Amino acid sequence: MAKKNYNLIIGLCALVAAVLLISLVGYWVSKPKPQLLQGEVEATDYRVSCMVPGHVTALYVREGESVRKGDTLAFIDSPQVKAKLAQAQAARSAALAQSTKARNGARQEQIAGAYELWQQALVQEDVMKKSFERVQRLYDQRVIAAQKYDETKARYDAAVAQSRAAKSQYDMALAGAREEDKAAAAALVHQAEGAIQEVDSYLNELYLVSPSDGIVSSIYPRQGELVGQGSPVMTVTDLSDVWFTFNIREDQLHGMNVGDRLTVRVPALDGTEIPATVHYIAVRESYATWKATKESDRYDAKTFEVRAVPAQTLPGLRPGMTVLVSE
Repeated sequence: MAKKNYNLIIGLCALVAAVLLISLVGYWVSKPKPQLLQGEVEATDYRVSCMVPGHVTALYVREGESVRKGDTLAFIDSPQVKAKLAQAQAARSAALAQSTKARNGARQEQIAGAYELWQQALVQEDVMKKSFERVQRLYDQRVIAAQKYDETKARYDAAVAQSRAAKSQYDMALAGAREEDKAAAAALVHQAEGAIQEVDSYLNELYLVSPSDGIVSSIYPRQGELVGQGSPVMTVTDLSDVWFTFNIREDQLHGMNVGDRLTVRVPALDGTEIPATVHYIAVRESYATWKATKESDRYDAKTFEVRAVPAQTLPGLRPGMTVLVSE
């Protein structure tokens, strides 16, 4: 009898143990696994573009090569800019000649010629004056007709006017160009010099330099190809300015706010964990990021873009790497 009771107790214990074991296994199996939020590493990209059209004559770097700010990356040969420089230099030479002419005034030969014309007009005026005085006396004595008097007086007045005109031409030649003409000529010189400075700035832009430290992530044209104005030639990625981007459905945000701290894991770096701080949260603009859930009596969930800045930049961290965060 005692042995029978002992076997019963052993059986009950085994049954209880089996129930507990099954319960524990069921708990662990049915326990929800922590959800992973997947994102990627991004960095600031600088597009190196040309201001003038031309041919890519030389590429001084290769894709993946590290560069420093101010390093020369490529050279663009532009015959159009060289032609514009020649035109601007010719325009400046012409403007300088006009300005010199305005400052120096008339030549001595022109001044002497204007003086001789003035003296000739004075002689003619003196002759006509004497003729008019004789006609005047005869007219006063009623010896000649009034028509003869009027004709002589008209010729005398014309001689006086011609003499004054010759004198003004002489004075103009003696005084040189007007101040307005000198100012206009000087303005043309400044305009031509400004055009040369503009072309010089384009010449400096033929050498493409790196706007930042980083690596050359992309080179678009090949050496010898033609590129248009404003066309990107290559991309420089600044590896010192990186962040993590996550696209998270709004029902998975769980009250995430700017300033929250995250622990980000990078599988490509052997699962290295990096502390990061959320600095940007905004809804994605595209309707394609919505998730329809109305069939389960819920709402249409939108997707938000969340960016986090790492506390430190690890060597080997590259744009495009996958990052994971456990909820």
